[in-house]
Amino acid sequence: MSTTPSRVFVARLVGLPIFDPQGDQVGKVRDLVVALRTEANQPRVLGLVAEVFGRRRIFVPMTRVTNIDAGQVYTTGLLNMRRFQQRPTETLVIGQMLDRTVRVVGSEVTGEVYDVAMEQARNRDWVLSRIALQEPGRGFRRKGQTHVLEWSEVSGLTRTEDSQGATQLLATLNEMRPADAASVIHDLPKERRSAVIAELDDERLADVLEELPEEDQVEILEHLDSERAADVLEEMSPDDAADLIADLPPETAAQLLELMEPSDAEDVKRLMSYAEHTAGGMMTVEPVILPPDATIAEALAHVRNPDLTTSLAALIYVCRSPLEPPTGRLLGVAHIQRLLREPPSTLVAAALDKTLDPLRPEMGIDAVAAHLAAYNLVAAPVVDEDGRLLGAVTVDDLLDHMLPENWREQAPRTGVRHG
Repeated sequence: MSTTPSRVFVARLVGLPIFDPQGDQVGKVRDLVVALRTEANQPRVLGLVAEVFGRRRIFVPMTRVTNIDAGQVYTTGLLNMRRFQQRPTETLVIGQMLDRTVRVVGSEVTGEVYDVAMEQARNRDWVLSRIALQEPGRGFRRKGQTHVLEWSEVSGLTRTEDSQGATQLLATLNEMRPADAASVIHDLPKERRSAVIAELDDERLADVLEELPEEDQVEILEHLDSERAADVLEEMSPDDAADLIADLPPETAAQLLELMEPSDAEDVKRLMSYAEHTAGGMMTVEPVILPPDATIAEALAHVRNPDLTTSLAALIYVCRSPLEPPTGRLLGVAHIQRLLREPPSTLVAAALDKTLDPLRPEMGIDAVAAHLAAYNLVAAPVVDEDGRLLGAVTVDDLLDHMLPENWREQAPRTGVRHG
């Protein structure tokens, strides 16, 4: 490990890719596992928690880590793919140490842990050596003083039963993609998860919920007060909100729909009226819809929206008024590749593909899959018997419904060797 930095701050490791000796990525760093002994002895770092295919968590012993570089981690490649199970004697640095309130030994100074550093000892073991903490702020919008201290200069980290905040973990989660943040939240201890959920803003929580397994979604939503649960559902994509509400007890679902904004609730109710594995049950009601007199420049401005998925940005749906589903008659779709080849001032109606047959809401999942595959599509319109646009089915919607419910928990299919 000659090129490995002598000191590594753990919060900066989270999300880094893990590579095998051939340079192939085998996972991402999610946490660090340590053995807490006493406050006088630096904890030994046992290994990394790595996430591999399907959000499966495995344990990577530090003896398998050959190099920690800026932005990446290298291993021997001989990894045991057995699912990680935390032992009672083990502590997770990100999950259980960040945000813990500690005291500086020999003083009255307290603060929250915002990072932890590890170093290699003389015997080549990795140990936790430094604690970065921030004192409580004083005065309006003032941040407290920060300190980076030796492990032995801080007390309170070995009492894992003490209360723990969420500020620093939230900062880490907010820098992650929703799917990665969801994976971290999924594995947090119950009390820690509740503290984090309470502090997430509604929009971010909605993004994370969409990426969590169904049982996690239901558990989290049922522990929110009804008003906040309704607010979070409004921030979710209507199709994801409909799937989640359908998993709730009927009385809870009815109450939340009543509390939601009428327009949002109406979209969700309409989606819930279709059978689950049909085009209607899978579609989103928020595709990019434009009138025929819109210009290509306007269309391209819409698809630049960073909140759009790649599949939703691939097609523009051109309809008669009204432009909210169910719209007026669907006139055709415009493919993003075609729009990029046309002058920006051209009307989008001049670039329409009118040959694409739309889906009907009652079409089953196999028929939808065959349609997308036959025409090499990543999305397709869904219309009613009058040709009005109801929504669009995207390939990611299709995969969500075709994969088994527990696909995130299945064994990975990677080239990583078992060791």
